[in-house]
Amino acid sequence: MQSDRIKAAVVELLIAIGEDPSRKELASTPTKFAEAYESFFKGIGVDPVSVIGETFPAENSEAVILKDIELVSICEHHLLPFTGLAAVAYLPNERIAGLGRIASVVEVLASRPQLQENLTSEIADAIAEGLDAKGVIVVLEAKHQCVASRGARQPEVNTITFASRGVYTDPVNRAEIMGLINR
Repeated sequence: MQSDRIKAAVVELLIAIGEDPSRKELASTPTKFAEAYESFFKGIGVDPVSVIGETFPAENSEAVILKDIELVSICEHHLLPFTGLAAVAYLPNERIAGLGRIASVVEVLASRPQLQENLTSEIADAIAEGLDAKGVIVVLEAKHQCVASRGARQPEVNTITFASRGVYTDPVNRAEIMGLINR
């Protein structure tokens, strides 16, 4: 992350919109903006499969479901945030991961410029690859500031995206897991 370049760009942006970047209230804005972007984009260059880390033998052949994983990401079209919840379900093959590691995959992939549709697929692919899972389902529900604050100005709109891999691409196999996710 090139913090100095981010700060300089923010100064230029403030000037471009007709503001005085040396105004007392704006003096620390470039630094705060750079710090925020370091946090928002900490997932750039991180392999999401690597954050799964150590895996353990699967003694159970039933689905593992994590719901309500909070996420914050930045829309790559508008550089505005979207926030929401992820649900991730996987059917173990031979290995399982620590539950926090699944949430870490979501966080790493959300921490880069994203489109929600792509984020959903990338999470499913990383879990499927990292655990060689028999099946994976990912459901994301998020509110987008680009929809709430500009253009359509619909602050209550939720966007839901879905991805399935392996055995869960079959609607019959998917139905029970979706029922549990939607409880």
